[in-house]
Amino acid sequence: MSFAIRKPRFLPKWWRGRSAVIGIPYLWLLLFFLAPFLIVLKFSLSEMGVVSVENVLTVADGTVKLALKYSNYVFLTTDDLYVKAYLSSLKYAAVTTLCCLFIGYPFAYFMARSHPSRQPTLLMLVMLPFWTSFLLRVYAWKGLLDEGGWVADLLTWLRIDHLLLAGGMIEAADRYLHTPFSLVVGMTYTYLPFMILPLYANLAKMDLRLLEAAADLGATPWVAFWKVTVPLSKAGIIAGSMLVFIPCVGEFVTPELLGGPQTLMIGRVLWDEFFSNNDWPMASSVAVVLVLLIVLPLALFNKYQAEAQEKSK
Repeated sequence: MSFAIRKPRFLPKWWRGRSAVIGIPYLWLLLFFLAPFLIVLKFSLSEMGVVSVENVLTVADGTVKLALKYSNYVFLTTDDLYVKAYLSSLKYAAVTTLCCLFIGYPFAYFMARSHPSRQPTLLMLVMLPFWTSFLLRVYAWKGLLDEGGWVADLLTWLRIDHLLLAGGMIEAADRYLHTPFSLVVGMTYTYLPFMILPLYANLAKMDLRLLEAAADLGATPWVAFWKVTVPLSKAGIIAGSMLVFIPCVGEFVTPELLGGPQTLMIGRVLWDEFFSNNDWPMASSVAVVLVLLIVLPLALFNKYQAEAQEKSK
């Protein structure tokens, strides 16, 4: 005996099936991303009044007036402070992403290849830092990297400070705090789980029979890793890199606590414009350009990736 599952008649056609599955995420993005972004965009094109931002659309004496101020965007391209802050943010975000990938990939590979009974424990260890406040973890690195901290003493004992000094990561020997080195260490530690988790999810689903086939064809384990494992984990690498790179570009807390004068990032500039200068239109312009720097390359990448997948079919 078979039973047929009928769709509820009280639901409209547009709410059923695929439309509901696609429509709900789009509605979420509309409410919590597009609407706030449009508000910020409006502020960036407005004039700052005495207390608050003035409206761009005014009605007076039967006349509708639209006043859009674009001089903030022109000023962003001409002032060296903003250009250097954007470039510095992109640079440190890229370096942090590479460090997370270099550390996270072996860890995710070890987790995926370990015994199934050990994988939940390893997964819990990755997520364990989230049980502690983000601010407390960043403050802990201040004590570890400051003079007398055991991490600072260990780096000095291993003579790593000379390498960091030659690479321009620290300003003086035995001084690790408030340097580019401490900034990269803090952001790498903070965002490392966001790299490990997508990589682990991707590597755990990989068919190990492909590695056996590569070995039967004469490939060494190292060649099989680069020719089979790495290409098949490309989706996890991209997902983890995006999860690390995007928040790192606008990071504020870690650069403020661990960074120094050489590590000016756009998050600090944004904070100063909002709360120190009380210039909301300028701060909104900085935020809009920051979003475009992240969203546009990501959208173009997704477009070309979709086109490449269609051509390969």
